[in-house]
Amino acid sequence: MTTNTRVIEFNYILHDTLGEMIDQSEAGAPLAFLEGSGQIIPGLESVLLTMAKGDKREVHVKAEDAYGDRDETLVANVPLAELPTDQVKVGDMFRGGPEEEDPVMVVTAVQGDHVTLDANHPLAGKDLVFKVEITEIRTATKDELAHGHAHGAGGHHH
Repeated sequence: MTTNTRVIEFNYILHDTLGEMIDQSEAGAPLAFLEGSGQIIPGLESVLLTMAKGDKREVHVKAEDAYGDRDETLVANVPLAELPTDQVKVGDMFRGGPEEEDPVMVVTAVQGDHVTLDANHPLAGKDLVFKVEITEIRTATKDELAHGHAHGAGGHHH
């Protein structure tokens, strides 16, 4: 269990280093996280922890402090027959096993009776730029500390 006691809520817009928007929080629905819980990438969390409610900042996060560098050992060319369906196209996703923790693999190529699967995070190897605004900072509840994540709006729902 973490000894940190704050839940931080923030709005964000995520761009790559070329300015292409990748993602953003929904209007009126900030993302909430329990500090120190590993819920968000370390390069972003370390900056958010220094901010106060109402602060706005542009945060540049290097790949190694985000989703890590690409790992080519996580790319495999497998027979189409090993997949749960033979109707496969580039962009399809498959879980690497029956457990929720098993990696998600993305089809990156289909060549005849073989498929290339990539288990790297889609943002692995990319430097990221976040525009963030802190909307709330509050003390975590006992339940949040026990469960290891923020509850309620912007957090986890049981």
